[in-house]
Amino acid sequence: MLGVGVVRTPAEDEIGPRLLAIEQGLESWLDRYSPELVAVERVFAQHNVRTVMGTAQASAVAVLCATRRGIPVTLHTPSEVKAAVTGSGRADKAQVTAMVTRLLRLDAPPKPADAADALALAICHIWRGGSTNRLTAAIKAHGPGGGSWHGAGATGRPRSSPRP
Repeated sequence: MLGVGVVRTPAEDEIGPRLLAIEQGLESWLDRYSPELVAVERVFAQHNVRTVMGTAQASAVAVLCATRRGIPVTLHTPSEVKAAVTGSGRADKAQVTAMVTRLLRLDAPPKPADAADALALAICHIWRGGSTNRLTAAIKAHGPGGGSWHGAGATGRPRSSPRP
């Protein structure tokens, strides 16, 4: 981990200035760290439409900023992130924060709390995206159905035969 941060905007501000502030914060982050890829949490339907809209708009800004720079973007659902980090897609925020702290061997939970969610998303992408990337590379190298590689096991290492 090189760093973690959260872009905050005043809830009482109009949407335009808030999205602009998010874009400026993300552009600054991308300038500083030059990531090879960006993972974004896929927005899902909730009961609170206002929350969904705000989250979707902020997510779209992240996708736009990355795409403008030619950085690949991958989306993960909240349940995928929770399952990757805790083993349960229904984990609560405290469980996610505790596992992020443990997995990254941090001395204290990330602050603010949303930083733990960002780190969980990164961990999810590394674990899930890494397997997908290795699978894609293997298919390109051996062609579909070629070679003896049949996927990745729970450890992420290729295995020579499928599990029962």
